[in-house]
Amino acid sequence: MTFEIQSTTEHLESEAGLVLAGQIARFSGLTSVVRDTHTPLNMALVSMFGLLVQGRSSFEDIEQFRSSLFFKNAFDLPYVPAQETVRLHLEKYTDLPNCLDAIRACTTRLLKKATLTPIAVGGRKYLPVDCDVTTLDNSKSHKEGVSRTYMGTDGYAPIISYIGAEGYMLDYELRRGSQHCQNKTPEFLKRNIATIEQLPPLSPTIPLLFRLDSGNDAIDTIRSLVGKNRFFIIKRNRRKESTEEWLEKAQTFGTAHKRYPGVVEYTGSITKAHPKADAEMPEFDIIFQVTERTMDREGSPLLVPEITVETWWTNMFESPDDIIALYHDHATSEQFHSELKTDMDVERLPSGKMRVNDLILGLSMLAFNTLRFIGQSAFAKKNLLPPMTKAMEKRVRVRLRKVISDILTIGCKLVHHSRAWILRISESHPWLPVFRIIYADFVAL
Repeated sequence: MTFEIQSTTEHLESEAGLVLAGQIARFSGLTSVVRDTHTPLNMALVSMFGLLVQGRSSFEDIEQFRSSLFFKNAFDLPYVPAQETVRLHLEKYTDLPNCLDAIRACTTRLLKKATLTPIAVGGRKYLPVDCDVTTLDNSKSHKEGVSRTYMGTDGYAPIISYIGAEGYMLDYELRRGSQHCQNKTPEFLKRNIATIEQLPPLSPTIPLLFRLDSGNDAIDTIRSLVGKNRFFIIKRNRRKESTEEWLEKAQTFGTAHKRYPGVVEYTGSITKAHPKADAEMPEFDIIFQVTERTMDREGSPLLVPEITVETWWTNMFESPDDIIALYHDHATSEQFHSELKTDMDVERLPSGKMRVNDLILGLSMLAFNTLRFIGQSAFAKKNLLPPMTKAMEKRVRVRLRKVISDILTIGCKLVHHSRAWILRISESHPWLPVFRIIYADFVAL
């Protein structure tokens, strides 16, 4: 079958979901974050935010929406600025005091409305907070702050924290690629705790659970996390500790599990003070998992057993196996990094100035949580969703790329009638029922 291609003067759009993002921008305060200054600064912020929720991170992408009435109306803009204007005004905005604090306040306002789901273990619940450093590959560029990262590429190495089983982004800090992951991390964690204290508590009985990698096993990190209703699991850096000595300890104090033929795994705990702790710091448990392999994968015996050791600091009272499982769940934060860098295309930051890229990463955090909020709001209305597989029904969260492709990119027709703007979506569109309900909920915010 062949088609005849015709043009039309009607306003047909392919991103109806931008009206949802526009409502969240209004609710979070992004549209009024700058006061006592020129309006175009806010226009640059909102326009960049409008690009990020679509998975666009380049200044040049704004040119596609310069003549779009829909983009302008979705975000209540008097007009859509040019790419040069966006770049210039974002640079000016970084000169204003407390600019990043204002962006973080917008994110906090949105998080107060979000549902944060705890994780359960042993009949008890914990609200997870996962902190991790990731790399943003900006190779072959001369941007400020780009340097060699631990992954062997040139770029940035921001630390990012996520909260809840859904994986909302709690906070971030853009760092030079060569900065050690422990540098300024205690201050970052204290800021995280201050932000969490602004959120409505899930329940007085649900504590926080911070999970960090071995690069952050310093005593200053532990000291910043010790407090009422706060627990932590931090992977230890064994440094020069003997593998053979750990095997002996595991065989003495641990529980043996025969996982496979020729593979014995010992798990358990010992109590010990941190080597850098002072007299006032209490002792903490060291959870260990020591694996002794005497046979290779083909079933041939090994001349010398292979021994692997993993240990963690913790102040939890759960069993060693449960604590190890909780830490392994921390790996989910790698998926959150992937959603930010791949689904939203936030890796090669667009500016040559680090402070502007810092601001854009702050807007990316708000855009990330906006997409997460839309996805979770839709997912909660299971009776209105298109038919789902059983695998989808068991999920806790919806990946951001699916939110963009299923909800943000709904086709629509923009109509101006009787002084009102109307969006017309196909009656047969599978996402129309849930789209209507979500929009009504956002308007009511």
